[in-house]
Amino acid sequence: MIDEKQLISKITWRIMPFLGILYLIAYIDRQNVSYAKLQMVGDLGMSEYAYGLGASLFFIGYFIFEVPSNLLLDRFGASRWFARILISWGAVTVALAYTQNATMFYILRFLLGACEAGFFPGVLYLLTLWYPSAYRGRMVGLFMIFSAFANAIGAPLGGVLLDLNGLYGIAGWQWVFLVTGVPAILAGFITLFYLPDLPSRAPFLDDTEKKWLKDRLAVENSGMEQSAADGFKALINPRVLLMALCYIGFPLAAYGLSYWLPTIVKNFGVSNTTNGFLNIIPWLLVAIALYAVPAAADKAESKTPYIVIPALIGAVSLVLSAVIPDHTLQFVFLSIAAAGIFAGQPVFWSLPSRFLQGAGAAAGLAAINSVGNLGGFIAQNVVPWIKDSTGSTIAPMFFLAACLLAAALLVLVVGRMVPRTPRPENFGNSGAARVK
Repeated sequence: MIDEKQLISKITWRIMPFLGILYLIAYIDRQNVSYAKLQMVGDLGMSEYAYGLGASLFFIGYFIFEVPSNLLLDRFGASRWFARILISWGAVTVALAYTQNATMFYILRFLLGACEAGFFPGVLYLLTLWYPSAYRGRMVGLFMIFSAFANAIGAPLGGVLLDLNGLYGIAGWQWVFLVTGVPAILAGFITLFYLPDLPSRAPFLDDTEKKWLKDRLAVENSGMEQSAADGFKALINPRVLLMALCYIGFPLAAYGLSYWLPTIVKNFGVSNTTNGFLNIIPWLLVAIALYAVPAAADKAESKTPYIVIPALIGAVSLVLSAVIPDHTLQFVFLSIAAAGIFAGQPVFWSLPSRFLQGAGAAAGLAAINSVGNLGGFIAQNVVPWIKDSTGSTIAPMFFLAACLLAAALLVLVVGRMVPRTPRPENFGNSGAARVK
């Protein structure tokens, strides 16, 4: 007889911290431009808008290569494909330290997106192979907590590295890219040997545990339509397309805030190092929210409120940060907004695996994430444009709030189209399950 909770805990302790550390490295490498910008714009003679365009080209490369990358992950296995992703994006990050002009910056940011494409949805797909559906929201939340840790670590790290300006003749913004790029390369080689491709190949599971997990997932997938595992059909599935459109508002608000927050705080008149340490606070709140909200959602029959309510709180907080002139209160509301933007996303990502599996899940998750992450491209172009047009660093928060509100309203529509989670009962005792 299998102890289900003990098995899930065993899997979680073995793979989730490692995947989380990889995501931490990825997120730092994705966001390091927000700190490098504070010096790089002046050194390269770029405008805020031109820099924002270059930073946003990451998302175009990401969009183009996301679905192919995830399908290749399904073909080659997680260990080899994630290793390729890590090593290539680490190399490009290091190359960014030697940027000479705007054109080179644009090319390298596009390549960074192309290299990293497939990592986040690849992990989401991997979770469908390792966890029954009842646990996936919580696991996505646990995984995404590392993005909050990345921002909490990256914030003071970015500030400190900028203050190394001139050390050994290297500019502060160059130190940012050098120090954050090398860990990805090292982690890529470790991934080759540490990460199992499938539960059936995991040396830390015995045959009984492997069979239990295989049978449990088979029972859950048996209720899906035949097209659920078809990669091409997943790309044109109306639910996938609607979820992709719906998801745009979340990365748009997230990247718009995280990319611009150091600039807002700098406008308060603080040093680079102080700016970095202040930026730890919002991401600690995000980490708490990413644990609490998915855990509560897993126990609830209806998941939609756990996506919509945090998003609404985030939108209101963004508006309040823009209308209240006091810097302290602005920072408080921006911190609350960050938590609201991120808190419901793990619950959102538990929805596609209710109607997709196999190659269909790989393609569908990648499609939703790739289209949704175009929100990052929009944010990193529109936010600087609004600032240049208005002369205000806080005015772009109105735009982010409107987009987040639209996403929350679309979630209400999505929630009606997605089937409820099948919940096998007494599976551990009988080896079979009755599905509600």
